[in-house]
Amino acid sequence: MFGRFLELSVDTDDIAASVQFYERLGFRQLTTGDTWPHRYGVLSDGRLCIGLHQRRSDSPMLSFVRPGLAQHLHELREAGFEPHYTRLGDSDFHELQLRDPAGQAIALLEARTFSPSREANTESLCGWFSGYSMPTLDADASQAFWEHAGFIAIEMPDDPVMQLALTSDTLTLTLHRPRLFEMPLLVFTDPRMAERIARLDAMDIHGDADLPRGLDRRANALIASPEGMHLLLLQGES
Repeated sequence: MFGRFLELSVDTDDIAASVQFYERLGFRQLTTGDTWPHRYGVLSDGRLCIGLHQRRSDSPMLSFVRPGLAQHLHELREAGFEPHYTRLGDSDFHELQLRDPAGQAIALLEARTFSPSREANTESLCGWFSGYSMPTLDADASQAFWEHAGFIAIEMPDDPVMQLALTSDTLTLTLHRPRLFEMPLLVFTDPRMAERIARLDAMDIHGDADLPRGLDRRANALIASPEGMHLLLLQGES
């Protein structure tokens, strides 16, 4: 329904500092176009693309590409997806924005805004990108919304952090309780995460000590980026 996942769009006041942070973690810059009037850069680990936008908007935002967007607006509305913002003029780069029941910002764009990487998937120093996790008080409402958009729900009864996974062919979303983390998370996993965290510590990239009970701080970490995005590094299977 929403199209193909493009990027996690994140606002930043200092794009140079954000770029440097992700490059230190092993992300690589991709070639961007001139779609946006503001400063814009994209970094990728081969699985996840992070779009850094020097602007003020809803952030972080899940951005998807939906070709023929203007023609599909009626279909989206008929399905119950009502945008709160549209830019669909004849001379515009077509875009619309909406939110899920928990307030997660979503953008649908008519085309890509950067060139895809030509390199094979390569993990960053964070490990394997396993998904984007969203806080929600009403997991049932969020599940119904994303299933209606074409995602498939998978229960995670033994996971200490995540309640539910919602998967598509281009993105995995998970839901977590706000009492554990009140903010959205980029989640990375590795069976040997303790070694990765030790390497990051040696690079003076340190995690937040405030982790939920049950997560070993030697093998799990929460790292904050300069623009305020949080990366959760978990010991576990990739």
